[in-house]
Amino acid sequence: MQENKRYKRKKYRRYVVTGFLILALAILFFFFLFRFDQLREGLRHVVSILKPFIYGGVMAYLLRIPCNFFERHLKKVLPRKMKKTAPGMSILLSLILAVLVLYLLISMVVPQMAVSISTIAAALPGAVDSATKWLHAVMADDPMIEGYIQMGIEYVSQKFQSWAESDLLLMLPNMVDGFASTISTVVAEFMNVFIGIIVCIYALGARKQFARQAKAVIYSIFSQKWAERILREASFADRMFTGFFSGKILDSAIIGVLCYIFSLIFGFPNAMLISVIVGVTNIIPYFGPYIGAVPSALLILIVSPVKCLWFLVFIIVLQQFDGNILGPRLLANSTGLSGFWVLFAVTVFNGLFGFVGILVGVPVFAVIYDLVRKLVVFGLKRRDKLEILQENSETE
Repeated sequence: MQENKRYKRKKYRRYVVTGFLILALAILFFFFLFRFDQLREGLRHVVSILKPFIYGGVMAYLLRIPCNFFERHLKKVLPRKMKKTAPGMSILLSLILAVLVLYLLISMVVPQMAVSISTIAAALPGAVDSATKWLHAVMADDPMIEGYIQMGIEYVSQKFQSWAESDLLLMLPNMVDGFASTISTVVAEFMNVFIGIIVCIYALGARKQFARQAKAVIYSIFSQKWAERILREASFADRMFTGFFSGKILDSAIIGVLCYIFSLIFGFPNAMLISVIVGVTNIIPYFGPYIGAVPSALLILIVSPVKCLWFLVFIIVLQQFDGNILGPRLLANSTGLSGFWVLFAVTVFNGLFGFVGILVGVPVFAVIYDLVRKLVVFGLKRRDKLEILQENSETE
């Protein structure tokens, strides 16, 4: 009898807790839905305060892979007395590697950009002259078009004159304030990056200690069963992010090299610059190839419209090769998402978080997708309906 009462009390308590959690989640959901703008502003304020630590954490997360690699091999090579210096030396070598990569990118891009600007400046008068001759030829053949063009030129000149006399003078103080604000923002960002580098060094040095502390906190709060589940999901998320970004970087590097080789073969101008643009923008999922193709095509268009057309054809072929052959092999289906969900993740996270959302949207959504999939499988197991998933796999 006593056992039965205890069981009923425990059952009712579980119902009360479940109902309270559902009500709390519903309130949080509606608060998030109707106060999203305020929450986003508050989040931006917090992010602006924590920017150095965010920068440092991202740098440490990216550099931990070469850091672990260097430390593992240094411990094998160094004598026993110097093994204690392996962690510090691995951090130093990782930072040197990052600096070398940045230096190579800058040394490739900046000279090519200077050459491209000088080429554009040299080609621009000829292009303007050709356009002027063409306009004169068109106007000579049709006086009506000449009248419309003259009216358009007069209208634009009058609007520009009135704007310069009235609006421009009013805008000058705001332009000065905006310039000063931009300078202060750039200086603040440099300071955040500098402090972030220091945070990165400390985080790399204490990465194993942080992992042990996080594990201890999880086991102290949750039961062993739930703690192991949480750690498994954290490990899955880490593998997802690492696999996605490392595969994407390698894929983009190969695409950039192939673009440079074929640009030299086809004689495209500014080969190095457009290859770097295509390779770097290729890191962005789905939209990256198109983002990189537009400025590259414009750089070629100024020099040769015919080669610009051939470049667009080449980019389409190159991206088909990347999307259907190279990308799937390198990423090895690391996210497990179909093309529809990749497009969905990029679009939604871009709308919510901007450019950062474009970069991290796919792996974050892949983790969410995996959690939902596991919950669905768990629910189907409880109701003995796993055959529904088998039916879906058979009909695909």
